Amino acid sequence: MSDTGATAARPSRRRGTARERLLAAASRRFYAHGVAATGIDTITAEAGVAKMSLYNNFSSKADLVRAYLEARHEEWMGLYRRRLEGVRDGRDGVLAVFDAYADHAAFAYEHGFRGCGLLNAAAELPAGDEGRAVVRRHKEEVESLLAGHLERLLPDRPEEARAVAEHLAFLLEGAMARAGLEGAGTRLEHARTMAANLLDRL
Repeated sequence: MSDTGATAARPSRRRGTARERLLAAASRRFYAHGVAATGIDTITAEAGVAKMSLYNNFSSKADLVRAYLEARHEEWMGLYRRRLEGVRDGRDGVLAVFDAYADHAAFAYEHGFRGCGLLNAAAELPAGDEGRAVVRRHKEEVESLLAGHLERLLPDRPEEARAVAEHLAFLLEGAMARAGLEGAGTRLEHARTMAANLLDRL
């Protein structure tokens, strides 16, 4: 590559594409201030792009919200996959789900930890909104991951594995809600301990 080409490529690598910058700005603002309170002008200004650039990349604010929710899902899946690297059995797999949520809470958020960004956004969206469906699929996938690990732990008790997965999903969501209100991951640590104790009694 020529020097000119290398120089021209540097800003793109440093700042990302307009779509990436818009999504990053939306992610910060939506999480910190909420979906409804964050306007398009705020997002484009923070991303450093023209308003037309937003509509060249997203058909509407609702489309941007869906992209944000899908990105948060993928972000959490990345945390979970990293936690899986040390998993030896079904018990470890269940706890990896809890650990991924704790990792999420430990991020250095600009305005502090506010709980699950997916649920926060879903609470602002009307019934039937496609964004709510994205959040529902994420939560169903988390419960399914728990069930899969529990089926390894209880190979001859599939019904019990599914029931315990639901129980743990409720525990996890309740802990996440309290952690968000308190602005710290302490409740998630407590929930992990409760989950470990429950698993040891199965």
